[in-house]
Amino acid sequence: MFKKLAIVFVAVFGVLLAVPTMSPKLAPYFPSWARPIPLGLDLKGGAQLLLEVDTNTMFQEKSAQLYDEARSAMIDRDRGVIRFSNLRNVDGVVSLVVREDDDVSRAKGRLKSVLGSGVDISSSGRTITLKYTEKQKEEMVKDALARSIEIVRRRIDALGTKEPSIQSQGGKYILIQLPGVDNPEHIKDLIGQTAKMTFHLVNENVTQEQIASGRAPNGTQFLPYMENPQQVVPVYSRVEVSGESLKDSQADFDQNNMPVVTTAFDATGARKFARLTTEHVNERFAIVLDGKVLSAPTIREPIPGGRGQISGGFTLQGAKDLAVLLRSGALPAPLQVIEERTVGAGLGADAIEAGRVGSAVGVLFVILFMLVAYRTFGLIADIVLMVNLAMIIGISAFLGATLTLPGIAGIVLTLGMAVDANILPFERIRDEVREGVPTLRAVDLGFTRSTKTVMDGNLTNLICSLILFQFGAGPIRGFAVTLSIGVITTLFTCLALSRVLIDWYMGGKNKKIGYIKNK
Repeated sequence: MFKKLAIVFVAVFGVLLAVPTMSPKLAPYFPSWARPIPLGLDLKGGAQLLLEVDTNTMFQEKSAQLYDEARSAMIDRDRGVIRFSNLRNVDGVVSLVVREDDDVSRAKGRLKSVLGSGVDISSSGRTITLKYTEKQKEEMVKDALARSIEIVRRRIDALGTKEPSIQSQGGKYILIQLPGVDNPEHIKDLIGQTAKMTFHLVNENVTQEQIASGRAPNGTQFLPYMENPQQVVPVYSRVEVSGESLKDSQADFDQNNMPVVTTAFDATGARKFARLTTEHVNERFAIVLDGKVLSAPTIREPIPGGRGQISGGFTLQGAKDLAVLLRSGALPAPLQVIEERTVGAGLGADAIEAGRVGSAVGVLFVILFMLVAYRTFGLIADIVLMVNLAMIIGISAFLGATLTLPGIAGIVLTLGMAVDANILPFERIRDEVREGVPTLRAVDLGFTRSTKTVMDGNLTNLICSLILFQFGAGPIRGFAVTLSIGVITTLFTCLALSRVLIDWYMGGKNKKIGYIKNK
């Protein structure tokens, strides 16, 4: 008896989970974890963006870092300077020429210890070449994709966008679906910015003639102002403090009630920022974001504590956007929008209505067939079918799955398979009764002997749906999710709940089963 009550309790609980979805007006009376199932892009309308990670730019930046690391390793005074010349970076391959033959092996050993196993180091005579291995490049792409997805997610979440879907696709692509968003331009601009912030000292020795000629001295680069690209600032290439040391940034107002962005560094960044502002009082330093100068203020006094303020003629929205970008971190590589699609809410409403009508018609015909073919047992099967439908919706909502058009197709397909899972034991019961077995015994044998067949058929469907979920994307995953949940609920309702309801109907008696005609 306890087993039967437990089965009924699970069924009722699954049905209750579906109530907030089936009747949204009742949702406030349910706990927060019993929420309505969210609708996907094709049902609710919204925007879809396909982004590509710009790996070429990333590899260029990585090779530039390799250039700097190789140079630092060769002039390391603690371990002794190794004299070299012709340090170059051409097409991602860094090369240098060691001055003395005896220093070649020592230089290679030092470079290997500093750069690690991800860099291929070879030599020809006194020329040493450095380049990243193919395996290391693959790891860089995987890491860049994973970090980009996490950063994009933080940026979108910070904007309050509800129920976004962000997932990798094809090795270096990111698919973003934003249900309910009809104007993706602001989000596209925000997530497309690399948001790489660095602090550089300004080279005050550069003359206006040099700036006009566009030829920057060694170790210096000319960067444009963000607000006025025609005006450039000569900054030293050396990064004094990196934005990676930022731990927080917020939009605020200064003493003149103008929007600014406040920043707070971690312990390492705070030490570097304090040293920078202490050693260079009355000098200018540039705050650079994605290769453009936000501002170039003069250091009036040391700034200990790691807290700063960025001003640049921001609007309030601009200050908020910049704070979000800095707070979420810099993208490891630029993202390019290669596909953009907008689905109107009206189209989604039409899709919902079409799916509802199609599902209702299909379920109605199934219900009528079961009633005609199996009478009272058919009515029990129809009740189980409705419980199965409710459980699929309720469990999907509980797990946070998103309902899409392919998901609706998965539900309808599941209901068709669920009917088959009822027909098999019913037909087996019919065969047993025709062989002269008493009704109660026939019911027991019918379910027992058909269980293996039902399990085999549904488990193969479950395996296929799990494979679709693992290797599919977007709509295919939505179909696989509802199909997987449907297989599990079908096994529960058709093999357990259906048996309980039939036992209660029989009441321990050998009742006549209406759909069975004796020979």
